[in-house]
Amino acid sequence: MSAVIPPIPALDLSETPGIYYSIAYGLGALLFIRMNRRRPGWRKYLYFFLLWAVQFLFMAFTYRIGQKLFMLCVLVQILLIMAMIAVCCDLPRWSLLYFTLRAYMAGEFAASLEWQLFYYALTRLHVPLRMWINLLLLVVVHSCVFSAYWLLERRYSRSNSTLTVTKRDALIVLVITAVTYALSNVSYVLQNTPFSSHLTMEIFTIRTLADLGGIAILFAYHMVLQETQSRNEKDQLEKVLQQQYMQYRISRDTIDLINRKYHDLKHQIAYLRGEISDKEKQSMLDEMEGDIRTYESQNRTGNKVVDTILTAQNMRCQKEKIRMTVMADGHAMDFLSPVEICSLLGNALDNAIEAAQQVPDPEERAIRVVIERRRAFLRICVENRFAGELKAVRQGEFFPETTKEDHTLHGFGMLSMQSIAHVHDGSIHAEGRDGWFVLQILIPIPAESVSDAGKLSKEETALE
Repeated sequence: MSAVIPPIPALDLSETPGIYYSIAYGLGALLFIRMNRRRPGWRKYLYFFLLWAVQFLFMAFTYRIGQKLFMLCVLVQILLIMAMIAVCCDLPRWSLLYFTLRAYMAGEFAASLEWQLFYYALTRLHVPLRMWINLLLLVVVHSCVFSAYWLLERRYSRSNSTLTVTKRDALIVLVITAVTYALSNVSYVLQNTPFSSHLTMEIFTIRTLADLGGIAILFAYHMVLQETQSRNEKDQLEKVLQQQYMQYRISRDTIDLINRKYHDLKHQIAYLRGEISDKEKQSMLDEMEGDIRTYESQNRTGNKVVDTILTAQNMRCQKEKIRMTVMADGHAMDFLSPVEICSLLGNALDNAIEAAQQVPDPEERAIRVVIERRRAFLRICVENRFAGELKAVRQGEFFPETTKEDHTLHGFGMLSMQSIAHVHDGSIHAEGRDGWFVLQILIPIPAESVSDAGKLSKEETALE
């Protein structure tokens, strides 16, 4: 009499296993970690993988949990993704929520798509149920989904580290995510509605298409958010440029007035020299005349705009007890417009003075300026002493902490200089070394650029 073999229970493939979602959530978190400013050191990745392991265990133990606790489990999943991103990236809270929700929806779509294709291969294509087939499909689908996501973000998005996310933006993304998630899972809760089904394949299709629509809407909103911020930054840059040029004009008028006064003073000295014979007074008059000659000879670079800016900033340095040394060839900047020169030199020196005046010891306050033509390039180098720490304003850009009352304007000067350098196919680099902050700008000088004495005057007349 032969033994009776009990029947093997049919596998229930109507729900995606939790560990598959864990894989997708971790990859989604990594995707947005790579696109944001990361914390220094390697320990962040250790914490990341520990949190990822916690999520694996949590998803495994809560698989097929009851509906009453289901939403609580979803909240825990989102919080774990947020923790993964938070330990790796230095993000404000609303930006952290924003990218967490985008990572969550990316993971939802990838896991849903992979399981639907796996189910379709088993039921319609009659592919044998083998673990290696499922793993192969998992690798292929996730590679395709997250690679496509990465390429789209890199192609159509600027660096996320420059994106400012407000509370309103984060809440809008939260609403989009909640609605998308509700639509994608409605068939698991309500099967007798116009938007749900009781057939497994249809449930998967609804879920996958809803998730796809959700990430498409989120990506579109991300594009709109970037465009709006770029437009606002452009307006701010235009204001900064205009302010710099107006400051130049005011400084020019002031310096012209001072020059006239000095010219009158020279005639007075000449008169006194003829009327007074006292040796001591004569010596004092010689000294006064020498000081005037020194003033007349300084900041004569060959470019009127450069002269005006350097003179005005030098006077400001004297007031703040900052030692400023200049080696400048103004002709090297002749190919730039007055507004561009004002922005480049004005912003660079404003930042340098702001940082140098925070140095406690007046003897240590110093700024060095070099403007030169190096082969076919204009090279501007502004070095200044600083106190405290360098803080990242944007990805790869570090500056002494601002003392401006309005911190929202911090970084626009650098952005303005970058914009001008990039328009002329140039580059800008900033670093701190040995207590000095060093800003270097390299811009190719056009081959057809020649020194034209009347060129600057015409440009200024046109701008005015």
